[in-house]
Amino acid sequence: MSAFKVDGLELGLGLVSIGRPWGVASAAPPDEKGAFAVLERAVELGIQIFDTAPAYASSEERLGRFLGSLEPQERSRFVIMTKAGEHWDSDSSAPFVDHSRDALVRSIDRSLRLLGRVDLLQVHKATVEALALPDVADALDYARSCGVSALGASVSDLEAGRMALGSGLFQALQFPFNRSNRLFGPLLAEMAASAALPILNRPFAMGALVDGEQGALESGRAAFRFIAGAVERGIVLTGTAKPDHLEQNVLAFRTRQ
Repeated sequence: MSAFKVDGLELGLGLVSIGRPWGVASAAPPDEKGAFAVLERAVELGIQIFDTAPAYASSEERLGRFLGSLEPQERSRFVIMTKAGEHWDSDSSAPFVDHSRDALVRSIDRSLRLLGRVDLLQVHKATVEALALPDVADALDYARSCGVSALGASVSDLEAGRMALGSGLFQALQFPFNRSNRLFGPLLAEMAASAALPILNRPFAMGALVDGEQGALESGRAAFRFIAGAVERGIVLTGTAKPDHLEQNVLAFRTRQ
Protein backbone atom coordinates (compact mmCIF):
# COMPACT_ATOMS: atom_id res chain seq x y z
CA MET A 1 0.00 0.00 0.00
CA SER A 2 2.95 2.37 -0.37
CA ALA A 3 1.09 4.06 -3.23
CA PHE A 4 -1.61 6.10 -1.50
CA LYS A 5 -4.67 4.20 -2.65
CA VAL A 6 -7.62 3.16 -0.52
CA ASP A 7 -10.58 1.11 -1.72
CA GLY A 8 -13.61 0.90 0.52
CA LEU A 9 -13.45 1.69 4.24
CA GLU A 10 -10.09 0.88 5.84
CA LEU A 11 -9.04 0.83 9.50
CA GLY A 12 -5.83 2.63 10.41
CA LEU A 13 -3.95 3.15 13.66
CA GLY A 14 -3.50 6.64 15.07
CA LEU A 15 -0.26 6.85 17.03
CA VAL A 16 -0.60 9.87 19.31
CA SER A 17 -0.86 7.65 22.41
CA ILE A 18 2.49 5.89 21.83
CA GLY A 19 4.27 9.25 21.94
CA ARG A 20 2.60 11.56 24.47
CA PRO A 21 -0.11 11.62 27.14
CA TRP A 22 -3.50 11.44 25.49
CA GLY A 23 -7.16 10.66 26.06
CA VAL A 24 -9.69 11.60 28.68
CA ALA A 25 -7.41 10.28 31.44
CA SER A 26 -4.28 11.77 29.80
CA ALA A 27 -2.59 8.40 30.23
CA ALA A 28 1.20 8.35 29.92
CA PRO A 29 2.58 6.75 26.77
CA PRO A 30 4.16 3.29 27.00
CA ASP A 31 7.89 2.79 27.00
CA GLU A 32 9.54 1.82 23.72
CA LYS A 33 8.99 -1.89 24.32
CA GLY A 34 5.30 -1.25 24.87
CA ALA A 35 5.08 0.97 21.79
CA PHE A 36 6.67 -1.76 19.67
CA ALA A 37 4.24 -4.30 21.13
CA VAL A 38 1.19 -2.41 19.89
CA LEU A 39 2.80 -1.80 16.48
CA GLU A 40 3.71 -5.48 16.15
CA ARG A 41 0.17 -6.50 17.07
CA ALA A 42 -1.23 -4.04 14.55
CA VAL A 43 0.84 -5.66 11.80
CA GLU A 44 -0.25 -9.14 12.93
CA LEU A 45 -3.87 -7.99 12.78
CA GLY A 46 -3.44 -6.75 9.22
CA ILE A 47 -3.43 -3.00 9.83
CA GLN A 48 -1.44 -1.31 7.09
CA ILE A 49 -2.16 2.39 7.70
CA PHE A 50 -0.34 4.37 10.40
CA ASP A 51 -0.96 8.02 11.27
CA THR A 52 1.55 10.01 13.30
CA ALA A 53 2.77 13.61 13.69
CA PRO A 54 5.69 15.63 15.07
CA ALA A 55 3.29 17.04 17.69
CA TYR A 56 2.87 13.51 19.08
CA ALA A 57 6.28 13.80 20.80
CA SER A 58 8.21 10.52 20.39
CA SER A 59 5.60 8.89 18.13
CA GLU A 60 7.38 9.52 14.81
CA GLU A 61 10.71 8.35 16.20
CA ARG A 62 9.23 5.16 17.59
CA LEU A 63 7.32 4.36 14.42
CA GLY A 64 10.46 5.03 12.40
CA ARG A 65 12.56 2.69 14.52
CA PHE A 66 9.88 0.02 14.29
CA LEU A 67 9.67 0.35 10.50
CA GLY A 68 13.46 0.22 10.33
CA SER A 69 13.40 -3.17 12.08
CA LEU A 70 11.31 -4.69 9.28
CA GLU A 71 12.42 -6.20 6.00
CA PRO A 72 12.06 -3.67 3.13
CA GLN A 73 9.41 -5.78 1.37
CA GLU A 74 7.25 -5.92 4.50
CA ARG A 75 7.71 -2.23 5.21
CA SER A 76 6.64 -1.33 1.66
CA ARG A 77 3.13 -2.67 2.35
CA PHE A 78 2.27 0.14 4.74
CA VAL A 79 0.78 3.60 4.24
CA ILE A 80 2.68 6.08 6.41
CA MET A 81 0.85 9.32 7.18
CA THR A 82 2.27 12.24 9.14
CA LYS A 83 1.73 15.96 9.50
CA ALA A 84 3.46 19.34 9.60
CA GLY A 85 2.38 22.59 11.20
CA GLU A 86 2.06 21.59 14.85
CA HIS A 87 5.36 20.78 16.52
CA TRP A 88 6.61 19.45 19.85
CA ASP A 89 8.64 21.47 22.35
CA SER A 90 10.60 18.90 24.34
CA ASP A 91 11.67 21.50 26.91
CA SER A 92 8.11 22.35 27.92
CA SER A 93 6.62 18.98 26.88
CA ALA A 94 3.93 20.77 24.95
CA PRO A 95 2.90 21.23 21.32
CA PHE A 96 3.02 24.56 19.49
CA VAL A 97 1.83 25.72 16.09
CA ASP A 98 4.09 27.29 13.47
CA HIS A 99 3.08 27.40 9.80
CA SER A 100 6.07 29.41 8.59
CA ARG A 101 7.88 27.95 5.60
CA ASP A 102 11.10 27.41 7.53
CA ALA A 103 9.35 25.54 10.33
CA LEU A 104 7.36 23.41 7.88
CA VAL A 105 10.41 22.53 5.79
CA ARG A 106 12.39 21.55 8.91
CA SER A 107 9.45 19.42 10.01
CA ILE A 108 9.16 17.71 6.62
CA ASP A 109 12.90 16.99 6.54
CA ARG A 110 12.79 15.55 10.04
CA SER A 111 9.78 13.35 9.28
CA LEU A 112 11.39 11.96 6.16
CA ARG A 113 14.59 11.27 8.08
CA LEU A 114 12.79 9.50 10.90
CA LEU A 115 10.21 7.60 8.85
CA GLY A 116 12.16 6.95 5.68
CA ARG A 117 9.10 7.56 3.52
CA VAL A 118 5.93 9.63 3.84
CA ASP A 119 2.94 8.58 1.74
CA LEU A 120 0.61 11.32 2.96
CA LEU A 121 1.70 14.63 4.47
CA GLN A 122 -1.08 16.59 6.17
CA VAL A 123 -1.14 20.24 7.18
CA HIS A 124 -1.72 20.03 10.93
CA LYS A 125 -4.04 22.57 12.59
CA ALA A 126 -5.19 23.61 9.11
CA THR A 127 -7.31 26.63 9.92
CA VAL A 128 -8.67 28.99 7.29
CA GLU A 129 -5.87 31.41 8.16
CA ALA A 130 -3.16 28.74 7.86
CA LEU A 131 -4.48 27.46 4.55
CA ALA A 132 -4.31 30.97 3.08
CA LEU A 133 -0.61 31.39 3.91
CA PRO A 134 1.79 31.43 0.93
CA ASP A 135 4.33 29.72 3.21
CA VAL A 136 2.06 26.69 3.47
CA ALA A 137 1.69 26.41 -0.30
CA ASP A 138 5.46 26.77 -0.70
CA ALA A 139 6.11 24.06 1.88
CA LEU A 140 3.68 21.70 0.14
CA ASP A 141 5.60 22.24 -3.10
CA TYR A 142 8.77 21.39 -1.19
CA ALA A 143 7.19 18.19 0.14
CA ARG A 144 6.26 17.11 -3.37
CA SER A 145 9.81 17.81 -4.52
CA CYS A 146 11.01 15.45 -1.77
CA GLY A 147 8.89 12.63 -3.14
CA VAL A 148 5.82 12.90 -0.88
CA SER A 149 3.13 11.24 -2.97
CA ALA A 150 -0.05 12.75 -1.51
CA LEU A 151 -1.08 15.79 0.53
CA GLY A 152 -3.81 16.29 3.10
CA ALA A 153 -5.13 18.70 5.71
CA SER A 154 -6.22 18.02 9.28
CA VAL A 155 -9.12 20.37 10.02
CA SER A 156 -11.38 21.05 12.97
CA ASP A 157 -14.09 23.26 11.48
CA LEU A 158 -16.32 23.05 8.43
CA GLU A 159 -15.13 26.32 6.89
CA ALA A 160 -11.51 25.16 6.85
CA GLY A 161 -12.56 21.78 5.49
CA ARG A 162 -14.42 23.36 2.61
CA MET A 163 -11.56 25.72 1.90
CA ALA A 164 -9.11 22.81 1.79
CA LEU A 165 -11.41 20.77 -0.43
CA GLY A 166 -12.00 23.67 -2.80
CA SER A 167 -8.30 24.47 -3.12
CA GLY A 168 -7.60 21.35 -5.16
CA LEU A 169 -4.30 20.93 -3.30
CA PHE A 170 -5.25 17.99 -1.13
CA GLN A 171 -6.00 14.35 -1.81
CA ALA A 172 -7.27 13.75 1.74
CA LEU A 173 -8.84 15.58 4.68
CA GLN A 174 -8.72 14.41 8.30
CA PHE A 175 -11.35 15.37 10.87
CA PRO A 176 -13.38 13.92 13.77
CA PHE A 177 -16.62 12.14 12.93
CA ASN A 178 -18.82 9.94 15.10
CA ARG A 179 -22.40 9.56 16.31
CA SER A 180 -22.04 12.41 18.79
CA ASN A 181 -20.08 14.72 16.47
CA ARG A 182 -21.62 15.03 13.01
CA LEU A 183 -20.23 18.49 12.25
CA PHE A 184 -18.46 17.28 9.13
CA GLY A 185 -21.42 15.35 7.72
CA PRO A 186 -22.01 17.98 4.99
CA LEU A 187 -18.32 17.87 4.05
CA LEU A 188 -18.48 14.08 3.69
CA ALA A 189 -21.25 14.51 1.14
CA GLU A 190 -19.18 17.06 -0.76
CA MET A 191 -16.09 14.85 -0.65
CA ALA A 192 -18.06 11.92 -2.04
CA ALA A 193 -18.48 13.91 -5.25
CA SER A 194 -14.72 14.36 -5.57
CA ALA A 195 -11.66 12.14 -5.38
CA ALA A 196 -10.69 13.48 -1.93
CA LEU A 197 -10.34 10.81 0.76
CA PRO A 198 -11.88 11.31 4.23
CA ILE A 199 -9.73 10.27 7.19
CA LEU A 200 -11.97 10.05 10.25
CA ASN A 201 -10.56 10.23 13.75
CA ARG A 202 -12.16 9.84 17.19
CA PRO A 203 -14.72 7.24 16.09
CA PHE A 204 -15.58 6.57 19.75
CA ALA A 205 -15.66 10.28 20.74
CA MET A 206 -12.63 9.86 23.05
CA GLY A 207 -14.33 6.90 24.74
CA ALA A 208 -17.69 8.58 25.32
CA LEU A 209 -19.41 6.10 22.97
CA VAL A 210 -17.94 3.00 24.63
CA ASP A 211 -20.32 1.36 27.09
CA GLY A 212 -17.87 0.08 29.70
CA GLU A 213 -15.69 -2.99 29.41
CA GLN A 214 -18.58 -5.47 29.13
CA GLY A 215 -20.27 -3.58 26.32
CA ALA A 216 -17.16 -2.32 24.58
CA LEU A 217 -17.33 -4.73 21.64
CA GLU A 218 -20.93 -3.98 20.72
CA SER A 219 -20.37 -0.25 21.35
CA GLY A 220 -17.45 -0.40 18.96
CA ARG A 221 -19.51 -2.21 16.35
CA ALA A 222 -22.24 0.41 16.62
CA ALA A 223 -19.70 3.24 16.26
CA PHE A 224 -18.18 1.69 13.16
CA ARG A 225 -21.61 0.87 11.68
CA PHE A 226 -22.55 4.53 11.93
CA ILE A 227 -19.39 5.57 10.10
CA ALA A 228 -19.78 2.87 7.45
CA GLY A 229 -23.30 4.13 6.80
CA ALA A 230 -21.92 7.58 5.99
CA VAL A 231 -18.66 6.73 4.20
CA GLU A 232 -18.12 4.22 1.40
CA ARG A 233 -14.44 5.00 0.84
CA GLY A 234 -12.12 6.35 3.50
CA ILE A 235 -9.93 5.64 6.51
CA VAL A 236 -11.09 5.32 10.12
CA LEU A 237 -8.37 5.81 12.71
CA THR A 238 -8.48 3.93 15.97
CA GLY A 239 -6.07 5.20 18.60
CA THR A 240 -4.68 3.06 21.40
CA ALA A 241 -1.40 2.05 23.00
CA LYS A 242 -2.71 -1.29 24.29
CA PRO A 243 -2.54 -4.44 22.14
CA ASP A 244 -5.65 -6.00 23.70
CA HIS A 245 -7.64 -2.81 23.16
CA LEU A 246 -6.46 -2.74 19.56
CA GLU A 247 -7.55 -6.35 19.05
CA GLN A 248 -11.03 -5.49 20.29
CA ASN A 249 -11.27 -2.45 18.01
CA VAL A 250 -10.17 -4.46 14.98
CA LEU A 251 -12.73 -7.16 15.80
CA ALA A 252 -15.46 -4.53 16.20
CA PHE A 253 -14.56 -2.98 12.86
CA ARG A 254 -14.53 -6.29 10.99
CA THR A 255 -17.77 -7.56 12.55
CA ARG A 256 -19.65 -4.25 12.44
CA GLN A 257 -22.48 -5.55 10.21
